[in-house]
Amino acid sequence: MSETTATRATVTREDAGGVATVTLLQPGLSHAMRRELLQVVRGIGADESVRAVLLTGTGRAFCVGQDLAEHVESLRGDAATSLRVVEDEYNPLVLAVAALRVPVVVAVNGACAGAGLGLAMAGDLRVAAAGAKLTTAFTGIGLSSDSALAARLVHTVGVGRATELLLLPDPFTAETALQWGLVHRVVEREQVVAEARALAERLAAGPTAAYRAVKTVLATAPTDSLEDTLALEARLQTELGRTADHTEAVEAFLAKRPPRFTGS
Repeated sequence: MSETTATRATVTREDAGGVATVTLLQPGLSHAMRRELLQVVRGIGADESVRAVLLTGTGRAFCVGQDLAEHVESLRGDAATSLRVVEDEYNPLVLAVAALRVPVVVAVNGACAGAGLGLAMAGDLRVAAAGAKLTTAFTGIGLSSDSALAARLVHTVGVGRATELLLLPDPFTAETALQWGLVHRVVEREQVVAEARALAERLAAGPTAAYRAVKTVLATAPTDSLEDTLALEARLQTELGRTADHTEAVEAFLAKRPPRFTGS
């Protein structure tokens, strides 16, 4: 049973055992959904009781990106406002997910396209449903990428593969995504949320401050110099050496028992 539940029209958040589960209730990212999801993510970021996040969708889709029907209507009515949506809504959402201090596990329960793929890649670990179809989608509708998808693809699969995926937005399966390193596990569709939840619960019981430090280093290592990376690691290691979790882990090792992390 969940300890708290906050429900919105297009997104739900349920908290239990240090895991905040965020569920997308619609396949397309409408204006309302983007705003509500941003509000939920920011709320999680301000909640010290959350130690891991599980993000998933419903039905046969995780997220297929922009709600195109709404987008077309917006273009016909006020094209200038419609074309600001990336800067005004998508960018703050991706930045808010990236700023979360805790691990984010994404359960890709079904179709994942465009900004939906960008949203999935903004998480830290991804569990995908067997046979799920993924695609970058953008050039198929005459657009370039958003949601930092190009950068994340380059970081994950290299420039060559990223170029192919973005220029030729052909669908690929979860199994292929696993081979490329875009997802970390593939399980049967009916097991994907449970598998991702178990992973999130494992992380929620772990050393939260250490996870935050790992996320910090991973975010900057691809572009930082070696000297900057070494300096950052040294600073973070010094800070972590003063945490209760580090002390507990060392004491547990000496006592030959599992550590009991509190996230402090």
